[in-house]
Amino acid sequence: MKRLKNVAVIFGGCSPEYEVSLESAFAVLENMDREKYNPVCIGISRQGDWFYFTGDIMKIKEDRWQEAGECLPACLSQSRCDRCLYVFEESNIVKLPLDGAFPVLHGKNGEDGTVQGLIELAGIPLVGCGVLASALCMDKDRAHRLAAAAGVAVPRSFAVEKSTPKQAVVAFGEGTGYPLFVKPVRAGSSFGVSKVSDREALLKAVEQAFSYDDRVLVEEAVEGFEVGCAVMGRDRLKTGEVDEIELSGGFFDYTEKYTLKTSAIYVPARISPGKSHEIKETAKRIYKALDCKGFARVDMFLTPQGRIVFNEVNTIPGFTQHSRFPGMMKAAGLSFKEMLDQILEEAVET
Repeated sequence: MKRLKNVAVIFGGCSPEYEVSLESAFAVLENMDREKYNPVCIGISRQGDWFYFTGDIMKIKEDRWQEAGECLPACLSQSRCDRCLYVFEESNIVKLPLDGAFPVLHGKNGEDGTVQGLIELAGIPLVGCGVLASALCMDKDRAHRLAAAAGVAVPRSFAVEKSTPKQAVVAFGEGTGYPLFVKPVRAGSSFGVSKVSDREALLKAVEQAFSYDDRVLVEEAVEGFEVGCAVMGRDRLKTGEVDEIELSGGFFDYTEKYTLKTSAIYVPARISPGKSHEIKETAKRIYKALDCKGFARVDMFLTPQGRIVFNEVNTIPGFTQHSRFPGMMKAAGLSFKEMLDQILEEAVET
């Protein structure tokens, strides 16, 4: 009988997106092929403590996974010979061999290359993007620079550090024109993002964004609407159908992403087949330029003139049943289970 592959599914973490990670991890665990893979659940508390979780996966979704009796302290062995999880029992240390590790973590301390580096140092096959791609895609400024070097249009922007004179920020705003977006350079799910329409709001938004990161990006507002493209693979890339975000006001902030109170998502996008193909090819070019592997969601803008402008890449997009990435893949003919199986097989079996 063929041995099941032990795959660590890592969730939680020291991130503002802790709750979203629990939802995504639950969906991954619920859809993992148990005839091929044995999930090893690793939960990271908000304080950064690692645990081996053995309870009902519904408790992950409900954030009850840290209940007494179902968690044991754990850590990844950093010996490349071991490729295992150390589980610390009361009077014993158990070694659980791992054939792969799937960090289902969003935002800082999970999507930015930190956990990916830990997994790669341990010699454990990594599901998803590696250290370089994760770090680059989290850094909006550097991601834009590399995309531009690959021939992709990007918004005009200005990177602000705490030592940057306020006059320089104001000068960029006046030279570019309002409205503008202010974003932490390294943050996920639109945390700390503001849309501003004047000098006073600009300076206030920059200060607010500094609470999320020590670098801030001031960026022109691109006319048009946002489109996204799910990309999977390493050498031979597969794309989902392009989706479209329709906003009735404001912008696609954290609350709107998870409630859709004033917005709607259309998949496939309401655009021509030719433009959809162009967006998919642009997404693949960005994916390769930023060294992505496994899977990622590439977000862009489509202007009224038909111009495609890069926005950002999410290297660990939401994986709930209602998230954009699986929705785009479903529209392209891949069920959640099939999508997940292809992602795991490429990372773990090779």
